[in-house]
Amino acid sequence: MNPGTPAATATPRSSMAAPARTMRAVVKASASPGAEIREVPTPTPGPGDLLLRVLRAGVCGTDLHIVNWDRWSQGRIRPPVTLGHEFVGEVVSWGAGVTGFSPGERLSCESHIVCGVCVACRTGNGHVCELTRILGVDVNGGFAEYVVVPAVNAWRAPANISLEVAAIMEPLGNAVHTAFSGPLSACNVLVTGCGPIGLFAIGVARAAGASRVFASDVSAYRLDLARRMKADAVLDAGRENVVDRVRELTGGEGLDGVLEMSGHPQALRDGLAALRNGGRLSLLGLPTEPFELDWNRLVIFKGVTIHGIIGRRMYETWYQMDHLLGSGRLDVRPAITHLLPMERFLEAIDLLRSGQAGKVVLVPWGAGEHDGAGGRA
Repeated sequence: MNPGTPAATATPRSSMAAPARTMRAVVKASASPGAEIREVPTPTPGPGDLLLRVLRAGVCGTDLHIVNWDRWSQGRIRPPVTLGHEFVGEVVSWGAGVTGFSPGERLSCESHIVCGVCVACRTGNGHVCELTRILGVDVNGGFAEYVVVPAVNAWRAPANISLEVAAIMEPLGNAVHTAFSGPLSACNVLVTGCGPIGLFAIGVARAAGASRVFASDVSAYRLDLARRMKADAVLDAGRENVVDRVRELTGGEGLDGVLEMSGHPQALRDGLAALRNGGRLSLLGLPTEPFELDWNRLVIFKGVTIHGIIGRRMYETWYQMDHLLGSGRLDVRPAITHLLPMERFLEAIDLLRSGQAGKVVLVPWGAGEHDGAGGRA
């Protein structure tokens, strides 16, 4: 079994040399734009918790929102909080009730901390728990030397993947959840929006047996990354008619599925228009504002199935990722474009803001090649 299993009889113990009393972390310190590196107390694992030494951490669009201090961040974030919800680390110590882990063991982490008792959790839908708290958003996260996580959220990353890939299993899970929410095998699929999760989705759909995977975006940089992820065709939505191009590529049949990652109203309209009757649209991208849609023509009369996607199914999606990565069928390394030291966090944010980056991964203080990237670079 991949996740660790708590045992009520276990007692707290340290598995490695005790860390220093303080550590460096990237902190959202105040209710205003920005973030800063601070010296903060090193956390101590409580009952059911693990203390991890962070080895790699991925930068996400959510981190950009928090640094920019946009409307969503102002309504959600309660500073001070250590940022970072994508990471991989090694076990340092654990609290009461935790067994099944070894000193130095490498673990990725599900970032959503769920209650386990609401209707969603009790019906196998913990990914939409009504009381979800998120590492790096609601509680201290992994842009630090050490992080405390619930043991039930830990996941043993496949041994054949690099630390950089192990660090981004959390956002990869978004792509897997979106892709697997409908048929893939022998299907023609369009990914709209080639940010990191869209790029991952190209690889996931190919690995899962899609006949052809197309990708659309308005950025030449991102379309080039889509080619590196082996999209069968890339569509420049700023220069060509996406619907006409899809019809040409599919011999007039249209698409079996659309994985919408951009949140852009026109991308969603184009995707729906390009779907065949009875196709499916899976929505992960977040529109910034409400917008109008011709529901009769694009959805109802076509018999389209629409899926709203958030997070990862806990833990079905993690098993799916494990199998795809462990088998070697899925390679997301072309989507990782930058590896930077943690102290250059704001540079990483600027790269995301510029659109001239795929996935950016950070190397925390004290971590490096000696940690062993494992398997593929």
